[in-house]
Order: sequence, then structure tokens, then C-alpha cells
Amino acid sequence: MGIHLKLWIEENGQVLFGEGRQALLRAVAQSGSLAAAARHMNMSYRAAWGRIKASEERLGFPLVERTPEGRRAVRLTAKAQRLMERYQDLENQAQRFVQKARKDLARELAGLRK
Repeated sequence: MGIHLKLWIEENGQVLFGEGRQALLRAVAQSGSLAAAARHMNMSYRAAWGRIKASEERLGFPLVERTPEGRRAVRLTAKAQRLMERYQDLENQAQRFVQKARKDLARELAGLRK
């Protein structure tokens, strides 16, 4: 038996941040390049940039910034790193809740089936 949960942060019906943005920013952090991150995520550069820009506009702060190393090299901002940490904390809390709920439900169903 499984219980599934998808977590995202939204405001006024618009997505601010979620699992997809988290994965994209992780790929940016690992590669140092939005283009490489987009390829890793099997999406176009335009789609990746659009998602980041939409989140930046909705959040009111930048998530990525250019680095001095090269014209196309980017890194995560400190605020993006903090947002990712906080989102991961929320995800971990949600997963612990789901695990407990699954165990509780399995126990209750077992009792009902007797």
C-alpha cells in the first residue's frame, strides 16, 4: 500500500517553488551552467530559463547569478540555496508524515479486515 504526496509552494495560485525547480537548481549547482542543467533535465534552455525567471519574479529575488569565470557560467544565489534547504526540510517533514500515515492506515485496515 502506498500514500503519495506532491509538495510545492504557491502564492495566489502561482507556483513559486517545487520539486521540479529544486531539481533544476540542483543541476545548475552541479554543472555551473544553465544550458548543461537543462540538458540534464531533458528540457530546452528556454524552458529552464523560463521556469527560473518565473520563480524569481514571483519570489522577488534572484535564484541564479553569473560568475566571473565565464559569460555563461552561473551559480546559485545565497537566497536560492536557503530556499532549497528550507524546501528540502519541508519535503522531509512531509515524507515522515506520509510514512507514519501509511503505517497507521495499514494497521487500521488490518483490523477492519478481521
